[in-house]
Amino acid sequence: MTSSARATDLLALHRAPELLTMVNVWDAISAKTVAAVTGTKALATASHSIAATLGYPDGEVIPVEEMIDMCRRIVDATDLPVSADLEGGYGDAPDTVRRAIGAGIVGANLEDQMKPLAEAAAQVEAVMAAAADEGVPDFVLNARTDAFHLGRGRDRSEVLAEAVERGRAYLDAGAPAVFVPAILSEEEIVTLVDAFGPQRLTTIAIPGTPSLARQQELGVARVSHGPLSQNVALTALQELAEEVARGGGVPSSMRILN
Repeated sequence: MTSSARATDLLALHRAPELLTMVNVWDAISAKTVAAVTGTKALATASHSIAATLGYPDGEVIPVEEMIDMCRRIVDATDLPVSADLEGGYGDAPDTVRRAIGAGIVGANLEDQMKPLAEAAAQVEAVMAAAADEGVPDFVLNARTDAFHLGRGRDRSEVLAEAVERGRAYLDAGAPAVFVPAILSEEEIVTLVDAFGPQRLTTIAIPGTPSLARQQELGVARVSHGPLSQNVALTALQELAEEVARGGGVPSSMRILN
């Protein structure tokens, strides 16, 4: 299947009334493991998790070549469409998206990092134009606003209004979806869906957010797990080490996965 066809499939998954859930991956074996689970329809990378895997802190410290190389390894590990977390674009978002498409990526998260709105919207437009130039017009840009992430301590209603304004600007600039990472209340989700339209909002499954079933009812397009999935895996590894230190061993629930 071509990248263009995979992108079209990924876009259709976002537009379907059924909520698209993504357990984020960070390397080839995590990609194979998640892809093998019945019901998994697409994969998404987690930039924080990839950086940690390769020994870098989060925040665009990892060289873009290493991030794209891991994305390529993940794409090669599955037949499912893959969306990549490309942080803020590593200094040149359109070029980074071109590189990602060259690696087989058909969608991406892109942080606005609360740049001036006109600049951030222009970046979205440039990214979508670059994807079309690469032959992937249905590239699923999940335009992320950091209004809540960087707005801690501010009036909550003002932050929500800013997320609405930014998200609508990104949709107008051609982004198919808007990612608002935060512990969102049901009322806040309703406000965002009303502003963006159904099947346009992406959220993150932080404990404390409404259930997946309820978010589907509210018209959310997608729920991702970001670095939480790697944290779950590392918790299991640490718990094994703790059990071994107590004189125990591998739990009977272990599965042979590779």
